[in-house]
Amino acid sequence: MKEIVLAKDIIKIYGYKSKGKALDGVSLTVYEGDYICIMGPSGSGKSTLLNVLSTIDMPTKGVVEIDKVNILKINEFDLGRFRYERLGFIFQEFNLIDSLTIRENIGVPLALADKAESEINKKVENMAEKLSISEILDKFPVECSGGESQRAAAARALITEPKMIVADEPTGNLDTKNSHELLKLLKELNEKEGITIIMVTHDSMIASYAKKLLFLRDGKIDETIERGDLTQKEFFYKIVEITSKESQNLFESIIK
Repeated sequence: MKEIVLAKDIIKIYGYKSKGKALDGVSLTVYEGDYICIMGPSGSGKSTLLNVLSTIDMPTKGVVEIDKVNILKINEFDLGRFRYERLGFIFQEFNLIDSLTIRENIGVPLALADKAESEINKKVENMAEKLSISEILDKFPVECSGGESQRAAAARALITEPKMIVADEPTGNLDTKNSHELLKLLKELNEKEGITIIMVTHDSMIASYAKKLLFLRDGKIDETIERGDLTQKEFFYKIVEITSKESQNLFESIIK
């Protein structure tokens, strides 16, 4: 399998006087077609790890390579282009621009890349059809439901045909029905189109859509579970075992 991301001995320290390690020697390899979910208690470093793996943040120490490129050695301008060309981002907040239509929001990454208007419109319409949001293209975000807005955000993330999607609590602002719709979409993109996905969540059910679980504790990868031949239900129960153990440990530490 082709290696997409290689992280070696990642350390991330925040603060100056009172320093704290958000990540403490994390090493990880992500392969093409992986669907990885990162979980862990609050403060475990899961969002920090996601940000470091996706070039949003830089490690204090260690190496991060994406497609064999050491992102720590790229200047800000080239890093921005690198991020645009190879990565797509879906966040809990939809981050749609209120003054732009859904069509314009989806096309923003292509417009920033100076693509022709005709090419932008064609790609936007094709992507909107794929995500079943063609009928809202000329609406503004305020006129759309949460599910529609999240699909629009997903369309914007996918419009540049990235090799990897980074998702940070992508269903956090969605109801149960729309959450499952988005998760089914991500699963389909992973299985049918081979798009690599790295996602952070606190929800075991959401994590069960992935192929691999990384459970962080105190800035380190504490446990790794491969789904393998397990059904989604079986994988869910294995994830619950880990998260419930964490809750039990927390409870015991409090009552002592």
